[in-house]
Parts: sequence; C-alpha cells; structure tokens
Amino acid sequence: MIARAGCHTTWFVLLLIGATVAQGQNRAPSEDKTRPRDPNTVRLWEGDAPGAQGKEDADVPTLTIYRPASANGCAVVVCPGGGYGGLAAHEGKPVAEWLNTVGVTGFVLKYRLGPRYHHPVEMGDVLRGIRFVRAHAAEWKLDPHRVGVLGFSAGGHLASTAVTHFDQGNADAEDAIDRVSSRPDFGVLVYPVITLEGPNAHGGSRKNLLGENPSQELLDLLSNQKQVTDQTPPCFLVHASDDRGVPFENSLMFAEALRSHHVAVELHVFDHGGHGFGLGDKDPVLREWPRLCASWMEFHGWLKSTGTVESR
Repeated sequence: MIARAGCHTTWFVLLLIGATVAQGQNRAPSEDKTRPRDPNTVRLWEGDAPGAQGKEDADVPTLTIYRPASANGCAVVVCPGGGYGGLAAHEGKPVAEWLNTVGVTGFVLKYRLGPRYHHPVEMGDVLRGIRFVRAHAAEWKLDPHRVGVLGFSAGGHLASTAVTHFDQGNADAEDAIDRVSSRPDFGVLVYPVITLEGPNAHGGSRKNLLGENPSQELLDLLSNQKQVTDQTPPCFLVHASDDRGVPFENSLMFAEALRSHHVAVELHVFDHGGHGFGLGDKDPVLREWPRLCASWMEFHGWLKSTGTVESR
C-alpha cells in the first residue's frame, strides 16, 4: 500500500510538472520594458504623393518610426543628408536610436530626391512629415507642442527650410493632416547647407534641389538665412571649422540671422571633424555634441514629460 501510494504521488507530481511546462510554453513572453520597440514605416500620403512621377520606392516619401522604451512625449523628424541626391544611412537610423536613449520618438524621413525631383517637392515632404507626426500625436501618445526637426548637411538644409518656410495649415483642407501646422517647435542643424549662392554654397545640393540654372528668386528663397523671422523656432547648430564640403560659414550666417531676430540659438563649432561625421561616435570630442544637444533640449523643456504621456 505504501509503494502504491508513493507511485500515485509520483504520477501526480509529474502531471503537475507537465501542466506547468505546458502553460509556460503557451504563455506569451513578457515584454522587455527596457528595449525600444521595433520600427515601422508609414507612407506620408495614402495614395500618390503630390507631384509623384511614378510608383517606385523613390517616389514614395515615408516616415520610419523609432519608439523608445520609455517615451517622454517629444518627437523629432530626422532628415539624413546626401546632397539631395541620396540619403546617408549613418544619419538616419543611428540618430533615431540615439534620440530614443533620451526618451524621444524618432521619425526618419525618406524624402524624394534630385535630379528626379526638385523644389518644392522636398520641402513638401518634410512639412508633411511634421504635420503627420503632429496630427497623430494623440494616437502615438506624443505632445503636439514638442515636435522638432533634425537634419544633416543637405538634410540640414531641408530642416532649415522647415523652420523658415512652415505654415499654420489650411483649415478648409479636405485632408485632415493638411489642416495641422507644419511649424517645428525646434530645429537641430548638423553641418547644414544653408546658403545656395556665393562661395559658401554647396553646388551639388543646389543642382539636385533647383536644377541647372535656378533663378535668383529661387536662390534667395532657399538661401534660408534670408528667410529667418521672429517666428522661426529655436535652433541648435553643430559644425566643424575644417569642413571643406559645406563651409562652417553656413552655420555662422544662420546663427547670426537667428540672433538678429531674437530667436534662441546655440552654436557649437569644433576645430576638427570635416564633413559627414554624423553622431561623432568615433571621435572623443565630436561625440559630445549629442550630449550637448540633449542638454539644450532639456533646458528648453522639450524632454520634460507632461506626466500624461505613456511609453507605448
């Protein structure tokens, strides 16, 4: 009887173990709250984008969304550089992932490029990107008053275009997104192209954006130091004084235009780095700029959680 009881007890324990294992196999793995969510990509227009010349990938502007594990409600649209003829990979995803480390939701913009596309298509893409983020702020648990734009090189020109050529939206538009303001709340410009004329212009960006022989009117319109007003949002600028691709005078003239219009501006000029250093993670000096930028954003309150924004 003792042996039989022991046998029954053994089978009972084995059944319990088996049930526990089965439950564990069927249970969904717990979510890692410290890991950013996998990115997903959305089209800026449901159908063909305005001015689309085809239906290939290059004809479809998109935003790729990088969500942090713990979001503070701030969002930044990231514009990679590439002379308006390409999109530099190191100025896209890694930048959004850095923004995630300070609680910011990053949106990498794939905008249309020359020579296939010229102004105003690129401007339309970035302004639509900002509107798109703001229009979906409630859905994505973002603060519509903390939407910035960040760009490198020609992407920096596009970001400077966004902070100087925005509008308040069209209240009568059929598309609800077009009713929303495209004004960024702040701009971050890293070794940006600013002027499109004179010795400090970047000829390749100008040609891809405006074509072979742009009018003086277009050059004035898109030399964005000339378009700064009192309504331009605060900006943070980074450049290297030894930049031979886009001379650092581009950042100097934009910073001076901001200062003359009493717009808050912070400018960092490093004595080395050349052009295209991205986050500067390979250099002990250049890698400081993201930290300085985060401190500037925190000072202005863009990294401060509203207390109502959730991380998912």
